[in-house]
Amino acid sequence: MNGRDALQPSTATTTVVAATDPGATGPDPTTRRPAGPVAGIDIGGTKIAILIVDADGAVLGRATRSSSVADQDGAASAIAACLDEALATSGLTRDDLDAIGVGVPGRVDRQKGQVTLAVNLGWTDYALRDALERELGRPVVIENDARAAAIGLHARGLAGASDDLAYLAVGTGIAAGVILDGRLHRGARGLAGEIGHAIADSDGPICGCGQQGCLEAFASGPSIARRAAERGSEATTAVQVYQAAAAGDPVAGELIDDVGRRIAWAVHLLVMTYDVERVVVGGGVSHAGAQFEAPLRRELARLRAASPLAAELLPADIVDVLPPEAEAGAWGAVAVARTADRASAGKGTEVVRHA
Repeated sequence: MNGRDALQPSTATTTVVAATDPGATGPDPTTRRPAGPVAGIDIGGTKIAILIVDADGAVLGRATRSSSVADQDGAASAIAACLDEALATSGLTRDDLDAIGVGVPGRVDRQKGQVTLAVNLGWTDYALRDALERELGRPVVIENDARAAAIGLHARGLAGASDDLAYLAVGTGIAAGVILDGRLHRGARGLAGEIGHAIADSDGPICGCGQQGCLEAFASGPSIARRAAERGSEATTAVQVYQAAAAGDPVAGELIDDVGRRIAWAVHLLVMTYDVERVVVGGGVSHAGAQFEAPLRRELARLRAASPLAAELLPADIVDVLPPEAEAGAWGAVAVARTADRASAGKGTEVVRHA
């Protein structure tokens, strides 16, 4: 799949059903499948992105706002302000929304509506769902952002017909969402896919999680900027580092080659662990385009050449890099909104199917 294919509107009807569905059809919007417009909210370390989507999958409105939600006390109001901006572009109001889906970094307990261990937001034991429902007056379903994006990619068929795929998000943090046999895999503690906190080099820098040498401490957006500064570069953001590399800066070029190798190793680890059919890479750092993708693909080719096992499990077409316009996080949150049934929001209940 060419990443640009992600820009094409899906013509398939998507149904998200529960393995344990109480079958409630009453007026309570928290115990039925939303049929009307929903909002998908993608919360990142540096921005909030929102889509308003109708029942047929057509985008009615959108908004993106650079915003920090590190202050838990003010997070709900900041999110609400961005939602109102998106609603204004759609001609709708909050009352028109059947449900709101939210993708957020960290461990998410969907039944309790709580977020913990959100390292890059600084949130600790935050009852996000309740805070947003008080603020917005609409039913809210929350999910980890990378896992939500994986649900959305699978639901929209953007990784082909595969029921086994991984979405690797490389941005302010690094994490993966894994779909196995058509189900989101959360893991025993709700932390499946936290590959950004796997040790990449035990002598490496201290990560925000407290460990030393995590992948995220080498290849996330802030880490790329930090490493460039340590090498004397004038670039202050990951975007600027990639721009400098494209302009021929040898220091930046060496750095992005190292980042590409490490992301390739993460892809290798995901495939070796889960034997997924596709790995889709997205997130803010991946938006650097060819400068991001070329070293990643070079390292994957090297791995294939060095090992028959890698050659078997890492075919040349296994990885897709999404373009920025794909809005994987927000579309994932839309898919999450379609599962607005608290009674079946527990571990491993949703099954994503193509109709």
